[in-house]
Amino acid sequence: MVTLNRIYTRTGDKGDTGLVNGPRRSKADRRVQAYGTVDETNAFIGLARTHALKLARFDSVLARIQNDLFDLGSDLATPMNDENGGRPALRISKRQIEWLEHQIDRFNADLEPLESFVLPAGTPLAAALHVARTLARRAERDCVSLMNAEPQTSPDALVYLNRLSDLLFVLARFANEKGKNDILWVPGKHSGQV
Repeated sequence: MVTLNRIYTRTGDKGDTGLVNGPRRSKADRRVQAYGTVDETNAFIGLARTHALKLARFDSVLARIQNDLFDLGSDLATPMNDENGGRPALRISKRQIEWLEHQIDRFNADLEPLESFVLPAGTPLAAALHVARTLARRAERDCVSLMNAEPQTSPDALVYLNRLSDLLFVLARFANEKGKNDILWVPGKHSGQV
């Protein structure tokens, strides 16, 4: 259990922050960047939830994702070789990834087939989910950069982010009347216009 008694600690005033087990890193460090982008993704999913309040099916999925993203942040804030006082570190599990895959399959089964790329638009919920999807993709890129620099990063963290962005895409389409109100890209539509 985490206990937060003080909101400001002054420990980061010089541009560094502590990882889960205390080692200090620059706030510009790849690891901090990766879990920071996960936090941004989580915050935007929270905003998307304000548009899904009357859609229990959506809200429960998004609520679980938000909780799992805190697990992911903890995973990324703990290098694989950095155990927590002898206790195993909190890691994204294969079951969390499988749950995302199940949700993708479940929601995608009701969607209209795609005939073109989907523009990130539509209902307020769909648009918010598209923004969350792009943030998840950025978190994925940050995770790849981290893994290239520090191979002791959990590989399941990257897999989770890849599936999450796929699920957010499917949910955005579902929020557009199961894809019926998707706004599709028309290649070259305005290329001859001034």
